[in-house]
Amino acid sequence: MSEKKTKTYTAEFKESAVKLAVESDQPVTITARELGVNVNTLHTWISKLHRPKESGKASKKQEHNDEHVYDELKRLRKENAKLKEERAILKNV
Repeated sequence: MSEKKTKTYTAEFKESAVKLAVESDQPVTITARELGVNVNTLHTWISKLHRPKESGKASKKQEHNDEHVYDELKRLRKENAKLKEERAILKNV
């Protein structure tokens, strides 16, 4: 059996690829194909290297906001389940 060799890319290549993918008008899949890179690899590089710069306060505020959103989602799901149950009961009456 043949072993697959993992390609290694330089940091400069990764940065260039991300810049090209983000600034290009074409889809990431096409950019990846043109560069000879797996599309999932390019998406990973984009998520790691192309993040907007945030200050410490903005980052903490966002984390707090995320927690609030998840708490609200949990509450709404419970409420939705309760309403579905009540509706089912009323249908049977």
